[in-house]
Amino acid sequence: MNDVKAEVDYSVLDRPEVLMFLFHPRSESGLMPHGSAGLDIAIPVATDVSIGAHFHMAGKANPNILFFHGNGEIVADYDELGPVYNQLNINFLPVDYRGYGRSDGVPSVSAMMQDCHAIFVFVKAWLEQHQYTGPLIVMGRSLGSASALELVSTRGTDIDALVIESGFALATPLLNLLGIICHKLGFKEENGFRNIDKIRKFSKPTLIIHAEYDHIIPFSDGQSLFEASAAKNKNLLKIPNANHNDIFAKGLSAYLAAIESMVKDLSA
Repeated sequence: MNDVKAEVDYSVLDRPEVLMFLFHPRSESGLMPHGSAGLDIAIPVATDVSIGAHFHMAGKANPNILFFHGNGEIVADYDELGPVYNQLNINFLPVDYRGYGRSDGVPSVSAMMQDCHAIFVFVKAWLEQHQYTGPLIVMGRSLGSASALELVSTRGTDIDALVIESGFALATPLLNLLGIICHKLGFKEENGFRNIDKIRKFSKPTLIIHAEYDHIIPFSDGQSLFEASAAKNKNLLKIPNANHNDIFAKGLSAYLAAIESMVKDLSA
């Protein structure tokens, strides 16, 4: 399904006592089409395993955002936001994880970090096949920052820009907050997601968005990712008075304006 493997052994995080805290999969209710216009896509990632996606396409030459959402969310949660991106002349392509939405399988860290490669290969080929020629941007929110940073660190030549929203710089504090005692697992930061190391490998335009009062992933994580970024063209957007789960409600206008500004620069 793909030609690049995740380089790290994440199996220490695939234990049931970890997965119960780390993933909160939710199926999409019913089998009816999404409420918004767009395309339901099933992306094959392994034998008999497909990942659900919904492509909101605005134009063949428009920039394309491949979006990895946060934990507890599913692709259908972005049905209202997809057309908003389209109004900004951006193609928006959110994808799920195993066990989420319409996807097959059961979520695990190892699967998530491997599947993002198969998803990227599929999406890139799909865009080329259907003659969507605009820049390709990878974006990750919260948990999805791990998938996004995995991709830019290994496939950066095929990616034109990066957006990280509410992303984590260090895994240990986040895992501990979720109730996972890292030292008891034998988990070490240097053998984990290494988001800080990964963002250092990507030098193309980068946007970091983070809520000022994020109670799950502190704003300092966003600052750390921004400071570690190797991009010459990079921006850090703080959403004032916002928390992890109300970042859209408190700052959607600034959030979208920052993304719109980035894609306009790419298309200039």
